[in-house]
Parts: sequence; C-alpha cells; structure tokens
Amino acid sequence: MGTIDWFILASTLAFIVFYGVYKTRGKQSSEQYLKGGDARWWTVGLSVMATQASAITFLSTPGQAYTEGMEFVQFYFGLPIAVVIICISFIPVYHKLKVYTAYEFLENRFNVQTRSLASILFLIQRGLAAGITIYAPAIILSSVLGWELKYLNILIGILVIIYTVSGGTKAVNVTQKQQMIVIMAGMITAFVLIVTALPENVTFDNALQMAGDADKMKILDFGFSYQDRYNVWSALFGATFLMLSYFGTDQSQVQRYLSGKSVKQMRIGLLFNGLLKVPMQFFILLVGVMVFVFYQFNATPLNFNPAGEQAVLESEYKQEYIKLQNNHKSILEEKQQTQKQYAAILADGYENDNLKVELNRLRAEEEYNRSKARILIEKADEGIETNDKDFVFIHFILNHLPKGLIGLLLAVILSAAMSSTASELNALSSTTAVDIYKRFSKTERDDDHYVRMSKWFTLAWGIAAIGFASVVSLFDNLIQLVNFIGSIFYGTILGIFLVALYIKHIKGKAIFIAACLSQVIVATCAILHEFVPGIEILPFLWLNPLGAILTIVFAFLIQLGDYNNEPHLNRL
Repeated sequence: MGTIDWFILASTLAFIVFYGVYKTRGKQSSEQYLKGGDARWWTVGLSVMATQASAITFLSTPGQAYTEGMEFVQFYFGLPIAVVIICISFIPVYHKLKVYTAYEFLENRFNVQTRSLASILFLIQRGLAAGITIYAPAIILSSVLGWELKYLNILIGILVIIYTVSGGTKAVNVTQKQQMIVIMAGMITAFVLIVTALPENVTFDNALQMAGDADKMKILDFGFSYQDRYNVWSALFGATFLMLSYFGTDQSQVQRYLSGKSVKQMRIGLLFNGLLKVPMQFFILLVGVMVFVFYQFNATPLNFNPAGEQAVLESEYKQEYIKLQNNHKSILEEKQQTQKQYAAILADGYENDNLKVELNRLRAEEEYNRSKARILIEKADEGIETNDKDFVFIHFILNHLPKGLIGLLLAVILSAAMSSTASELNALSSTTAVDIYKRFSKTERDDDHYVRMSKWFTLAWGIAAIGFASVVSLFDNLIQLVNFIGSIFYGTILGIFLVALYIKHIKGKAIFIAACLSQVIVATCAILHEFVPGIEILPFLWLNPLGAILTIVFAFLIQLGDYNNEPHLNRL
C-alpha cells in the first residue's frame, strides 16, 4: 500500500466517524435517540440495505463465487416475498402501536415473559453476529499491516462505538447513506478494472463463457435435496423464513424502518431494498466470477491465506509444502497456456471441446494440489484457518489494483463493516434499554436518564462484540457463519410473531412454552449437524422453517390442551 492508499483509507473512515458525530450533535430525547426521527423512504431503504451489506458481504461473497460460482444468489430469492409480507402485516402493527422495538408488540399481544424471551434470543444471536462483523474486516487489515487481530478488532470496534454512542439511531442512518455511496462506487470500480485487466482478446462475453465452462455461471438449481444449502426450493422456502424473521423481527432491521416518517415511507423504503438487494448480490457474485476468470490467466498462491503459508513454511512441513508450491506453479503455467489457446479460439468465434476438457482436468489437478496444501497447513498449526475463500478478493485487491484504488476498496469493506456493526450495536442497545432495563425498572426515571443508559448499553455491547471478535474463528466462510448463527434463533422468534399476528386464540402461556421447546430442538439439531461428524440432520437454511413450524404447532397443541387459559372453558 502506498501513501495515497493510506490517505484515502484514513480520510474515508475519519469522515464517516466525524460526520456521524457532527450531524447528531446536541441534546436528543429518548425517542430521537432510539427511533431516529422522521426519515424519508430513501434513507430508510439505504439504511436497511447498508445494515445487511456488512463487510462479510464484500469480503466473503466474491470468494464464494470464486470457488462455487453464482448459485449463492438463490439464497436471496426469498427476500422479495418476505418484504411484501412484512409491508402488509408487520409494518402497520408496529406503526399503530408506536413501538420502539419489535418485542414491545409481543407483551401487548401475549405477556411480558414472551416479550422478554424474544428479546433475549435476539440479544444472544445479534450480539454474536456483531462480533463477526468486526472480525471480518480485521482479517483484511491483518493481512495488509501484519498487526495482530485482537488489536485490529479493538480499533474497528472503537471507531464504530464513537459515533453510535454519540448519535444513536440518527447517527447510524445519516452515515449509512454515505457508506453505501462509497461501497457501490468501489465495487463498480473494481468490476471495471477486473474486466479491463483481462487479455486483449478476451471480451466480457467470452469471459462469461469461460466462467460457464468452469461451472461458475450456474444460477438456478431446481433439483431438490434438503442437504443442499443453495437451490431454488431451499431459497423459496428456507430463505424466505430467514428473511421474514430478519427483516420483520430482528431489531437491527426493524429499527431502520421504524425511523420512517409514515407507514408509506416505511413500506417504500423496505420495498426499495427488496427490489435492489438481489441485483446487488448478483453483481457482487459476478465480481467474484470475474476474479476467477482473471486468475485463469494470472498466478495465484497455493493458499490465499498468507498466515497459513507463513505458518507451514516455518514448520517441519516446509519442504513438503515447497514441493506442492512447485507442482502448483507447473499446473498454473500449463493451465494459463491452455486458457490462452482457448481464448484465441473464442475470439475467432469458435469453440474447442478438447480444450474445455483439458482445462477442467487442470483445474481439478490444481484443486487436488491445494487440498493437500490445506492438510499441511492444518498439521503445522491447527489454529490457522485453511479455508481461504475469504482471502481471495483481498489478495486480488492488494496485488493487482493500482495505487489509490487499493485504499478505496479497503475503505469499501471497512465502511460496510462499520455500517452493519453500528446498526447492530444500536439495536442491541435499544432492546436492552426498552425491553429489559426500562420494562423491569421499579423506579420512574426522566427521559434524559434513558438516553444516558442507552449510550452506556451501546458502549457495553460494543465491548462485548470486540471480545467475541477476538475469539471467533472461521466457519465454512464468514457469510455462512452469520447466517448459521441467525438460523438457530430466527425460526423460533418468527414463529412467535406469526402466532401473534395470525392465530388470535393462542395465548401467552402456550406460546412461551412452545417457543422454549422449539428453541431447544432447533439448537440441538444445529449443533449435531454442524459439529458432530457423521450426523446430518438439516442444513442451516432449513432450521428457519423448522423453528417457526415447531413453535406454531407446539403452541396450538398446548393451547388446545390447556383449558384453564380460557375462563369460559374452566372445568367444574
């Protein structure tokens, strides 16, 4: 990184922090601090989008496309369906009751126990997710600066805490508009540079054809398998439940549109996000696919994680790894020559099946060689992550972008991290202040007291997120880890809200017991499936409908058998 990169990176981050503090200076009421005022639809829409588009999106998604292609876009197919349901059913109720958090509605409908349960489940899963959104960009700067992750976690967390504590929801909203501008400008710039960096005879159409030949352009998978995380059916069913819970019941998102000026502004803002999110994710995945095509003509490391390579080269397995590196180099040289021949044939308007077969053979050889390298890295240091998907895009940024643009792309990823983490801390603080502290406080306090306590809760959750970020490790990749954590809790929470909105005869006692049972079952399934070898129950996407359905069914059965809940049915 050159001086210009450091300047762009530092000035972008400093501007976001000081802009957020400046725009929200002065005294605020608890309503202004927690709800953010009367935002227009474009502010609501961009804020909702920026909250979901964390650093993980821009760090992990291109790596996902690089290794597995475009199929991950199916994960977002349930979003438009979920958004329409939320606009029809959830938003009018929240606005009518003038709630600060989504969970206030549950006490009005059921009882304080159910409200507290939903709040606590949210606090657990969102608190963990906040740590991951700090950890993701810390990996990036760790590769750039060689600093220890724990110090970077602290630095990033402090930057977010400064303006979130200072300005509350309004600070989050006003900064997220600027962050989305930086994010989209940076990703479009990266895409253009990748395409222009391809060989002269490789057009964009030909690049797509090469990606398709490597099975990277497959988008729709209509084959049904409940073990397959990403197909049309898991997207339309499992992901719809996940999105419905995330956007309809997760306070980090609900708080974004609760700041809307009216029901109409809330709805348009949320629909704006629902319409643009799928194309945005498609574009980010396409960036990853273009990085894949670029690396068909350029050298790659044997493992994209620099810490992994360093660890094995300093171990007793050094010579074995060097042998694999030499083999990797030979495979790449042969692959690049074959790819250039195929590119020349495509440029003339022809195809060659023999070259396609040869390229697929070389890619399989390359992957086999890389898998052996991952085994050596794990032997050298079990604490080093061998799965290097999340390092692919940052490797491209650092090694192939011109000076100045490196700083811009790093600013993109860090801006995304700050926007998402700020929303999460803001929501965690609001939920703690309103649903726990204020609800169970026996002493009447003035408005200023709750504003002060909300700021202290924001600080406390920021410290907790930094702590979790310091101990978290990679899952399959970061974007899947966030969705996995959410899926453990979202189904149960969604089931509570669906009963609250649509099944009026079910009362508080029944739904509380049902939710507790459902949560235990879902958590057990998730742990067994992901962490116990040889046991396959359900991939995480299917945990969302499972949790919701179990909660609804258990509540219905408990209510049916509990005659004492209805006074007119009391037995003599």
